[in-house]
Amino acid sequence: MAEDENNPQAAAPAADGADQAQGPQFALQRLYLKDSSFESPRSPLVFQGQWSPKINFDIKTRSNKIQDDIYEVVLVLTAEAQLDEQAAFLVEVHQAGLFGCKDFNDTQLEQLLATVCPNILFPYAREAIDALVVKGSFPALMLSPINFDALYAQQKQAQTQKAAEAGGAAPDEPPAPETVQ
Repeated sequence: MAEDENNPQAAAPAADGADQAQGPQFALQRLYLKDSSFESPRSPLVFQGQWSPKINFDIKTRSNKIQDDIYEVVLVLTAEAQLDEQAAFLVEVHQAGLFGCKDFNDTQLEQLLATVCPNILFPYAREAIDALVVKGSFPALMLSPINFDALYAQQKQAQTQKAAEAGGAAPDEPPAPETVQ
């Protein structure tokens, strides 16, 4: 009994989950490849020349509520390699995930869906792009990591400036997808 007096948790009655105060909860439910495509319109001629392409890269995210506290986030990565102003290949991957997001306020939820979720999805999308490019007989693309927090901050700042120029308050809607090149 003396041990219980020194350990308040042992002395306290067991509480069920409903009695415990819980803060916001975030959980990954599922990861999946929603769509992918690869095109190499100039094959096999593209393999005969020197390989020094210009790579154009585009990234977009979108999210939608599936049901209470469950959101689908889709990260869309598009990469195009051009040789002599013509497409050598074009690859696009839609990597998606279902995320449980409970008890976040609107601002926190917006930031979570725009930064944390894409950070989780990006390595899977990067691997899918590399696999498709290599299967097309091209060198691996090896995309660099993306700072989704910085992109989100830039988008919010651009929204604020645009609203200030228009003479209104900043909109409450999430920022538009960013194009990175």
